Amino acid sequence: MNKPLFQHTICIKGAGEMASGIACRLHKANFKKIAMLETDNPSAVRRRVSFSEAVYDGSQTVEGISAVNINGLEEMESAWETGRIAIAIDPDWQLLGYPFDVVVDAILAKKNLGTCCRDARLVIGLGPGFTAGKDVDYVIETQRGHNLGRVLEKGSAVDNTGIPGNIGGYTSERVLRSPGEGFFKPQKEIGDLVEKNTVLGVVGDSPVQAQIGGVVRGLIRGDIKVYKGMKLGDVDPRGNPEYCSTVSEKARALGGAVLETILKRFNH
Repeated sequence: MNKPLFQHTICIKGAGEMASGIACRLHKANFKKIAMLETDNPSAVRRRVSFSEAVYDGSQTVEGISAVNINGLEEMESAWETGRIAIAIDPDWQLLGYPFDVVVDAILAKKNLGTCCRDARLVIGLGPGFTAGKDVDYVIETQRGHNLGRVLEKGSAVDNTGIPGNIGGYTSERVLRSPGEGFFKPQKEIGDLVEKNTVLGVVGDSPVQAQIGGVVRGLIRGDIKVYKGMKLGDVDPRGNPEYCSTVSEKARALGGAVLETILKRFNH
């Protein structure tokens, strides 16, 4: 006999912005047994809406949903019993030894780092790098546009264009990238309103400047080792500080697609 939907266990690889948006959508749909796997030094940009911050701070809350850093299965189940999402520092995915019903690869590495259909009863891959029906059961399209959030039963998502999504008429201009290799030291904070050419931080002696005016929607933690071209943050030209602390429309769409896929498989 199949167990009730709300008792299904879900493992999400990654705990950055998109993975966290997915976790929020599932948690609000009453899936309360969610674990997320992260590295020991995540570099999320939109930190206020990324559960990966629990790796550093012990816990993180996004839109009223709390996640806690755990160590081992006992702590994972304890987090679930108190209605919290479990975050594990587990870059080698050892926690997958637990019999999860669903595995969602939301690392968004644009390639498959080792996810396969044997990982769970249902395995979902987000974005390029996966083939539905081969290494995962379903693939979800992550590129903005008409097909964002489309669930693919065959084939792969379209290749990454390298062009950020259009927000307020801006694409690449709103993204902050590292001018070189070194350690990033921020001089502004998420939620700050800035003008064009404002220095938001430095990498070594090189300034990182805003190319447009708006609100600092995302910024990586300070003292993280970065490389040239690495995304360090983004400026939202709409200038609304509330957007810094809420899940984006893209993350909500991907969360809805994952929810659709889970229901398609188990809601009989």
